[in-house]
Amino acid sequence: MLAATDVSKRYGAVQALDSVSLDLPAGQVVALVGDNGAGKSTLVKVLSGVVTPDGGSIGLDGDPVRIANPHDAQRLGVSTVHQDLALCENLDVVGNLFLGAERHRFSLLRHIRMERAARDLLASLDVRIRDIRVPVAMLSGGQRQSVAIARALIGEPRVVILDEPTAALGVEQTAQVLALIRRLRERGLAVLVISHNLADVRAVSDRIVVLRLGRNAGDFDTASTTPEAIVSAITGGTAREAA
Repeated sequence: MLAATDVSKRYGAVQALDSVSLDLPAGQVVALVGDNGAGKSTLVKVLSGVVTPDGGSIGLDGDPVRIANPHDAQRLGVSTVHQDLALCENLDVVGNLFLGAERHRFSLLRHIRMERAARDLLASLDVRIRDIRVPVAMLSGGQRQSVAIARALIGEPRVVILDEPTAALGVEQTAQVLALIRRLRERGLAVLVISHNLADVRAVSDRIVVLRLGRNAGDFDTASTTPEAIVSAITGGTAREAA
């Protein structure tokens, strides 16, 4: 569905990305892993339109596309949930889901429709929040992450990018978020998960792509690889790329 080919990006003397390629098929969860400074964040910024690459190309369904800014990414169906979530603490779940999507003046009927749409969306994702009218500041970490992911689906994207979705979550909350990621795959979306947690990556991904020092270091089938092979690719040891 979405493919980056030979993407490069330099910041002054630092080569953040050096001919990096990545493909994200529909109905598949791809994990992007690597040490700090490997280029993961820069690649996410390129795909989400925050950063313009110096070279390389991006294709959607085999056709070349240009993602010059976040609006281009959203228009093409690429939605990103950043690590900070960008939720408004004082707004409730409904307000956060539809923040920025309001096109008309406030009306009671529209308000009721938004609340119904919010409940339907959360139910379809099996996200359980007892009261969607409480400020998101009162929700658990897992619930807040779920709201951020649900908000990313408002525009019916085809590709969802999740940056460290389980960071700082407890065991139960992590399990909830991983289950939600699996449901995104069941919807036929292409999902890219950036994570430092290899246990979470192995639990939810179909493929694991490793970056090291701004370059591709391996592309592994999750079911047939080992944690040792992934760690070896991350650290620069000998690792066999999956066929």
